[in-house]
Amino acid sequence: MITTRMLFFSFVCVSWALSSTARQLSRGSQHRPVISSQEDVLNGEAYMGAKAKRETTDSDNSLATVDSSELPTCLLCVCLTGSVYCEEVVPEMTAVPTLPKETAYLYARYNKIKKITAKDFADIVTLKRIDLTGNVISEIEDGAFSKLTLLEELSLAENQLVKLPMLPAKLTSFNANYNRLRTKGVKANAFKKLTKLAYLYLAVNELEAVPQLPESLRIVHLQNNNITTISDDTFCKGDNTYYIRPNMNEIRLDGNPVILANYPNSFTCLSALPIGRYS
Repeated sequence: MITTRMLFFSFVCVSWALSSTARQLSRGSQHRPVISSQEDVLNGEAYMGAKAKRETTDSDNSLATVDSSELPTCLLCVCLTGSVYCEEVVPEMTAVPTLPKETAYLYARYNKIKKITAKDFADIVTLKRIDLTGNVISEIEDGAFSKLTLLEELSLAENQLVKLPMLPAKLTSFNANYNRLRTKGVKANAFKKLTKLAYLYLAVNELEAVPQLPESLRIVHLQNNNITTISDDTFCKGDNTYYIRPNMNEIRLDGNPVILANYPNSFTCLSALPIGRYS
């Protein structure tokens, strides 16, 4: 009898133990994240990648809204040894950038530069060429170029200038085509003292008279202005019929109201007649 009871009790205990283990295993299987944990890892990686990409895109987009004056020049421009190229800069360049020391050549064409100040080139005395074609420059402060004793070529074409500052003495080429220059905005000796100037371009402005020209000039372009008269001293020396101007080989006055045939004594010193109206 005792043996039978013991066997029955053992059977009940074993059954209860097995049942309990099964319930635990069942509950455990409901909470084991085998597949979901792998998905979470993949989704996490995708999220971080998307976040990084978004932050990069936001950074790139924010660059376009930053004022160019807040960025280093050589981040906006191409800087090579002695040369700086800042053409059609994005974000828009509205002022002359801070240049590296010993810059000799600056090309800052087709930007939105509005003004040249006396400080812009004060410390860059090594400059030999400046090209600011195609900006919106309407003002140049006095003395802006006064320290540029090595400057040989200067282009301010396609801007909005109404007057010119004093120009560097060693200029060989000056281009101010397509501006709004009038005779009263050009000092009488603005070019006369430039004894090395060979090329002068003042086409498509509002000049009423030919400015005083240095002996060194080879080419002068004055077409499409408002020039109505010239004198015997404009190109030659009216009181000296033996005077010859050997360097001057091209004068353009076409597109002006002046009728050149009315001033025959104005060209006696030239090797070629000016281009313009004769009737």
